[in-house]
Amino acid sequence: MSIQATIEGKLTRKFAPERLIVLNESHLHAGHHHTDSGHHATFDGSGETHFRVRIVADAFAGMSRVERHRAVNELLAPELKAGVHALAIEPSAPGEATRW
Repeated sequence: MSIQATIEGKLTRKFAPERLIVLNESHLHAGHHHTDSGHHATFDGSGETHFRVRIVADAFAGMSRVERHRAVNELLAPELKAGVHALAIEPSAPGEATRW
């Protein structure tokens, strides 16, 4: 199973979103420098290392922006430890304005 599919599944099971988009943005970071295990390297943009999560769920109602981010980060902590380098999170409750 892909990392993207794993992220989508976890978010769906935990938050039962009315809308969910998980975008693999790894290709947008090609040529960026990063450190991996103490070695400097230039990222080629392949793989599943950079994601954007856009999610609208009732579970976020009454939560602050920080609480929403923490909830998603805690859920996806294993993926972040296993190689996801960047995670942009755009969480909303139903009825809140979204840009997508």
